[in-house]
This record gives sequence, structure tokens and C-alpha cells, in this order.
Amino acid sequence: MRSIQIYDTTLRDGTQGEGVSLSLVDKLQITQRLSELGIDYIEGGYPLSNEKDAEYFRRVGSLPLGASRICAFGMTRRKGCRPADDPGMQALLASRAPVCTLVGKTWDYHVTHVLRVSLEENLEMLADSIRHLTEQGREVFFDAEHFFDGWKANPAYAARTLETAAAAGAQTVVLCDTNGGSLPEEIAELTRAAIRTLETRAVPVGIHCHNDCDLAVANSLAAVDAGAQQVQGTINGLGERCGNADLVSLIANLALKKQGYQVLGGRSLQQLTELSRFVYETANLKLQDNQPFVGHSAFAHKGGMHVHAVNRAATTYEHLDPSRVGNERRILISELSGRSNIAALTVKHQLQEDTQLQERILQEVVALEHRGYQFEAAEASFDLLVRRCAGGFVPHFELVKYHVEVAADPGREVITEATIKLHVGGETRHEVAEGDGPVNALDAALRKALNGTYDSLNHMKLVDYKVRVVNSEAGTAARIRVFIESRDEHDVWGTVGVSENIIEASWRALVDAVEYKLYKDSIPAR
Repeated sequence: MRSIQIYDTTLRDGTQGEGVSLSLVDKLQITQRLSELGIDYIEGGYPLSNEKDAEYFRRVGSLPLGASRICAFGMTRRKGCRPADDPGMQALLASRAPVCTLVGKTWDYHVTHVLRVSLEENLEMLADSIRHLTEQGREVFFDAEHFFDGWKANPAYAARTLETAAAAGAQTVVLCDTNGGSLPEEIAELTRAAIRTLETRAVPVGIHCHNDCDLAVANSLAAVDAGAQQVQGTINGLGERCGNADLVSLIANLALKKQGYQVLGGRSLQQLTELSRFVYETANLKLQDNQPFVGHSAFAHKGGMHVHAVNRAATTYEHLDPSRVGNERRILISELSGRSNIAALTVKHQLQEDTQLQERILQEVVALEHRGYQFEAAEASFDLLVRRCAGGFVPHFELVKYHVEVAADPGREVITEATIKLHVGGETRHEVAEGDGPVNALDAALRKALNGTYDSLNHMKLVDYKVRVVNSEAGTAARIRVFIESRDEHDVWGTVGVSENIIEASWRALVDAVEYKLYKDSIPAR
């Protein structure tokens, strides 16, 4: 087994992605989660770039990080400046990070046209910077920027940059596909060339790939097969342009799919899905449902033939047990479903032996989907549908009427007010509430009407609201589909409503959300 080091740069390279921003607290919390998974190296940022990154390095030392090591990112000294006088060098040392990752130029064109120094001075800048940091007791990684472009253009000079970095004391030389334009066969060939170049100094190489051709993970795996001992990337592939190599997929492939490699000290990967979603939520980004290994749809099955096969032998349509990465199998319901979907989803209702009921449920799903319903993201509405078809549904309240009014005061401030009349527990309740919009006002009025009878609703929150037009060709008379996502202290669930009227569609989804909350709270804990 060859041990592969995992180097995470979510907190630096990942935040260069469009729409990605992390507070100081966010960065510290993600650092803690990365260390709990067993990430070998965690790059915290560039301490010279902003006060937030400088403060990160002042505070990260107090975290219990186990064997994970913190890295500070920086650049080689400026031209015409001694390392001791260079602000970047000073910031790296002041960070107290045990590892410093220095990026330097390996492409002759970049040296002369962007950096605008001679090829020899670039080598001096590399050597001086690395030597200065190692003399101060730091472990130094050299990020060979544009290595693959540089080797293709001038292999002799690119090799000299690697040799110079190794001779100056770099413990690892990391080959960067900075433009993300290389192919796996090129990555493998040039990784082997770099290893041969450094063979006499016994300095290992790493790989750092960008995803501009959607090949960052494949390229990184190709480099590992060619001999790379360190892989750099970000959680969920965050990063500028098209992102970086996704460490989630890399870790899972190296640990569970490929043979002969060990990552994270052989730890379990059951935290992988949670870590992925934690980073998305912390960065306020939408989860990618189709993300391999950890996405909501990674082990979701919709077609009836597929579900039938999975029920008999899961490996027919699942390349591994989802629990190994902390994910779970999901059976979806749609017009493509067969009885196998219904059977799989009704196990918890203990209806799997009632084939006639399963057929009724399937026909109801098909009819509702024809009207515009979708149950893939509304499993709570599907559970209530099953109970209605089985004759076991008793509503917790009955609507008499509702009324929503939207008006503007003389100052043009929009005011929304909802009135609801319900039968609850043998009595009639009539309540009025204001809200930020029609759905918020309806929710507030409904809660007021149920207050005192169902106090558990105080722990329920509506966290997402989505609207889609089902048949856009009908114009303003089109049917509207509304999804509502709700959560309490234990669960998250989705509900759906469809109508030509957006308020009515929202009301149906809202009622299902409340009914499901009350239904699940009524089930005795096992």
C-alpha cells in the first residue's frame, strides 16, 4: 500500500471561486472538520493578502487538529529584494505555520512576459525564497506553477526549476496544471518525467489540477498512478473558473476504488458526505445533487426496471454501498416508476405485501404527475399520499376558508395579510396574521390557529420555497408547482402543491408540510 498525502486548499484556492466567501469563523470551523476526516495538510490562506487570513493563522493554533498540519501559502521573493526584506516572506514566517507552500514560475514564457525577469533571476528567486524558509525551520512545498505548459514549451528550463527548488530544500515539488488544459495521458507522462528529474535528490512530487476540461480528478488519479505522492484539491471542487480537483471524489476513488493506495491513514470515509454538505452550507452554496459519491442523487433510483433490480441486487446499479461514504440510497417516485418503486418506498408503512394497494398508489402518482406534481423532492407529500390511499389518514385540522390580501400604504410599503378559518379539535378558529408575502402570512395565520393544540409546530421552520411553471404554453393560466422544504430539530422534508393559482399551490404544499410534521411527531419513538 502506497500512502498518498491529501492536501486541502479549500480555504485559499477554493475561495477564489465565483460566489464563494468564507468568514474567519467559517474557515476555522471547516479546518476543524477537515482535521476530523484526517486531511494531512490544510492550507489556511495567504497571510499577506488580508487581515482575515492573518488572523486565521493567529487563531488556528488553538484548535485540536490531531495529525493535520496547517500550511501558509505565499509567493517567491520579489525581484531585486532579499528574502529577509520581502513582505511576503515576512508574513509567511509571522504566520507560524509549520508548512509554507511557495508558488513559483516554471514556464519560461510566463517568466519573461508576466513576471518580466530573466530566466536566471527566476531561478535565484526560487532558491533564495525556499532556502530562507527552510533555514527558519519551515517545511516547504514548491508549487510549480504552469509546470505542464512549461515542460511542453521548454522542458530543459522547466526541469531546472524543479532541480533548483529541490536543491534549495523543498520537501515536495507539486506539479500544477494551472490552466486546467492537460489530458490524463499528458499528466502521466510529464509526472514520470518530473520524478526522473528529481530522482537523485529523492524529492517526491505532488499534483495540483484545475478542472477547465472537466478532467481534474482524472488527471490527479493519472498523476498518482505515475508516482505522485501528494494530491492537492478542494472539497466539492471549489475554485476559480471551473474549479479545482474535487477532493471528495479523489479521496473516495483512491480509498475505495483503486488498488494499492491508502489515504487519511486508512480512516473510514463515513464523514465524507457530511463534510461535503457542511462546506456547501457554510459557503452558502447550493448542494450539487448529481455530485458523485455524496450528492443526493448519487444513489437515487427512478426507473422502475432499475429499482426492481436494485431491490434484488443493489450492485447492479450501485458501484458501492452508499453508507461507506456516509450517503444513502433513495428510491424516487414519478411516472417512470413501477411497482418496485412503490414497494421499496412503502416498506416503512408495512404495505409491501398488499399489491392491490401498491397498484392504487402507483396509479394515483401517475395521475398526479400528469397534473404537474413531482414527488422526487417531496417525499413527505408522498408519505401522506400513501396514508390517504391506505385509508389511514386523519387530518389534524380542516380548512373552512382562507383569504389573502396584498395592499400598499400611502408610503408604498406593501402589506400582506392572511385570514384563516379552521376546524380544529371540535372547535372553529379564526385568525389573522401579517407576513412578508402571501405564503409567509398564510404560514403565520395557520400557526396562530393551531397554537395551543400542536405546540411542536414551534420547532418547525420553512427553509426553502421554489416555484415552477408546469405548462408554460398556457401563459398566465398555466399550472404552478410549488415545493416547500421544512425542517425541525431532527429532520428535513419536502412537500409539493400544484394549482393554476400560485397561492393555492403554496397552500397545498404548506398544509402537507404541517400535516407531515404532526404525523411524524405522533409516531412513537422506537
